[in-house]
Formats: sequence, structure tokens, C-alpha cells
Amino acid sequence: MSFQPLLARDVRWAPVSEAGLEHLHLTTTPDGVVARSVVIGERGGRPYGVSYELRLDAEWHVQSFDIRAAHGDRLALAQSAPGFWIGPDGTERADLAGCIDIDLAGTPFTNTLPIRRLGERLAEPTELRMLYVPFDTFEPVVDAQRYTEISERLFRYEAVDRSFAAELPVDEDGLVIDYPTLFKRL
Repeated sequence: MSFQPLLARDVRWAPVSEAGLEHLHLTTTPDGVVARSVVIGERGGRPYGVSYELRLDAEWHVQSFDIRAAHGDRLALAQSAPGFWIGPDGTERADLAGCIDIDLAGTPFTNTLPIRRLGERLAEPTELRMLYVPFDTFEPVVDAQRYTEISERLFRYEAVDRSFAAELPVDEDGLVIDYPTLFKRL
């Protein structure tokens, strides 16, 4: 599936089983797309509040991201080249080498990144090395994930370790509408 150029828009999701809300604002720029969001929720009975900003190029490659917790934790990384991450001080994160896309816990938005970036190439199951950021620690780890296009607006997400899978319907912009057992669009 190929997607049309994105227009600026706002989207909201809520967790299915716990209290919370995400408000995402997408803006196009001459260089690509900027996503700014605020997420409140809880995991395991612990509340959190997080804001994030992602800067993407026109092909939906992550150029940089900045995540901040209400209690002060922060993680900011940029790609110096595809799959090569550096911190704000210029230090390379060799442990994250090869990760092109990111997956932020607590938001279905980051599922859109490989769906938009790879489009029609997802007709075949495609395994990706993802930079996964849990909202409880902000310590990024590598996570193997697989995406497959099932139909024009339906994609299958699978953890390669087989611990989780879901079919994700998306809208005309590739944004998740429903993430079974986790999120629903408002």
C-alpha cells in the first residue's frame, strides 16, 4: 500500500484496559514530518506522564526523538546515518546499531513508522530490528518485530519471539485505528 502525503492533524488514543490518553499532533515541514505527543497512563498500577517529539524525513525515517517524563527522566537520540544512533553529547550507541525504526511503549503511533516507511514491501513478512523504549525506565533495547500487510489497510504486527501478535487496521494516513487489547482510537 502506498500512502498519500500527510496533512497536519490531531489524533487521540486511549488504552483499552487501564486509565490513560494520548494526544498526538502531526505537522508536515519542508524536511518531513514532526510528531508531538503527550501520553498519560499507568502500567502495573504505576502512573506515568510522558511527552515526546519525533522528527521524521519525508520517507518516514526517524531522524531524532526526544522523550521526557513528567518526573524528569529524558532520552534524546538522533540517527547520524540509518541505523546509527547518537546521544546529545555525540556518543554513539553501538548497542542500538541496525535499528532504523523506534517503538515507544504506551503509544500505537510508532507502529505507523514502518508501515509508512516500507509500504508495499510489507506484502511479504518483514523482520525489523527496532529500538524499543519502555516508559518505565527509558532504557532503550533492541527488539525484533515483524510486519506484514494483510490487506490494503490491515497489517499484522508480531513480536519475533512469538510473545505477542495483533492485526492493526490503519486509516488513510497509516495511523492505527484499533490495537486489539491495547489501544483504541477516540
